[in-house]
Amino acid sequence: MGSRPPPRKCEVCREAQSKYKCPNCLVPYCSLACFKKHKENPCKKPLPSVEETPNLMLPERSYEVNDPSWVVDKERLQLIANSSEIREALRNGDLRRIIQKIDGSDDPEDQLTNAMEEQIFHDFTEKILTIISPQE
Repeated sequence: MGSRPPPRKCEVCREAQSKYKCPNCLVPYCSLACFKKHKENPCKKPLPSVEETPNLMLPERSYEVNDPSWVVDKERLQLIANSSEIREALRNGDLRRIIQKIDGSDDPEDQLTNAMEEQIFHDFTEKILTIISPQE
């Protein structure tokens, strides 16, 4: 049988043992009163920890591009980085594993072709393309 984690104290009152966790940020609390007090300040969902992402040995390769039209400018990269839709999609562990597999591959073009057969990756690339090449 697996062992249970030790009981945690309420992070609001810091006195009682916690019985619940905030559904948004996972902070432990002990009562409705503490939950209401906690909700007085907005909280956010925690980002996936670095430990969830295995360290990969990345192949050494050139990052030069022969055709400058393939380079995404800083402004569009920032739009991707700030997109809540992209951030939400990247919470999916399967999608992150697909991206890591492409990035860590000796033949990324082949891996990219294979990844496009996965619906989750295809949808993700469509979201990115919508951001960097919006229909006018």
